[in-house]
Amino acid sequence: MAQPLPTKPIKILMLHGFTQSGTLFRAKTRALEKNLIKAFPAGITLHYATAPVRLFKSDIPNWDTVNDPNAPPPEINGKDEETGVFGWWRRKNSTDPNLPEPYVYEGIEAGLTHVAEVLKQEGPFDGVLGFSQGGALAGMVASLLEPGRREAFEKAQANGGMRYPEGFEEDSGYVIDAIHPPLKFAVSYSGFGTPNPLYQGFYNPKIKTPMLHFLGSVDTVVEEKRSLRLVEACEGGRGKNGERVVYHPGGHFLPSSQRQYVGALVAFIREVMVEAEGGGAQKEEKAEDMDVPF
Repeated sequence: MAQPLPTKPIKILMLHGFTQSGTLFRAKTRALEKNLIKAFPAGITLHYATAPVRLFKSDIPNWDTVNDPNAPPPEINGKDEETGVFGWWRRKNSTDPNLPEPYVYEGIEAGLTHVAEVLKQEGPFDGVLGFSQGGALAGMVASLLEPGRREAFEKAQANGGMRYPEGFEEDSGYVIDAIHPPLKFAVSYSGFGTPNPLYQGFYNPKIKTPMLHFLGSVDTVVEEKRSLRLVEACEGGRGKNGERVVYHPGGHFLPSSQRQYVGALVAFIREVMVEAEGGGAQKEEKAEDMDVPF
């Protein structure tokens, strides 16, 4: 029997990658958006946010050779030129390809504050989907909205970790709660986790929100071991429940039109949304039982 469909509209927060914007990300995922609209007749809305950190040419490795081999250096007379692309943070010394991990995410507080504002103004959202840096952020956002996460950050902070982001807190006068209900799901394409103890509040304890991970088998931008850190930071991410990791045969991109990978995403969203609506007992087959490349 066919997998049941959600009966309520779905709303997803879309988080672009480094050197993109909400507009660019939507342009690159129009095929995915059309496929999702077809797959969910009750309605689905994708909200594309743009990161707050405007990037300069010097922030982007190999800017000159990628955009114009004859271009002048990014800094002329001490002045760095802005670009029309953005990031959720800057990886400290990101222009040095030899810098070993763990990296420091410069400006992550501003990135998270902006996401918090989007959640408050445009939410509630059912899920979050991100690519690359946005995929890493998707895991962080899902984590921050889980019950007990603020206490986890307090423990991590006692050991030198980052504090729980103020933008995600809401004081009701009696108790401080998260600004948004826990998400029902998260999806990461070419996302990653970090071993830096500064950010371990996001990952310890493990992320409980159901999360689907897409990895490119020949991705040379985000190494597999970095992506697997995020996978391993999620409950049921590997091992017997490895069905929540999908490998595609490409590189650092989001496969938005290939039928089998769109099908994997659709099956995952259907499963978690039907279960959230209380229809879990009615499911005839789970996503991992379907003909998708889990």
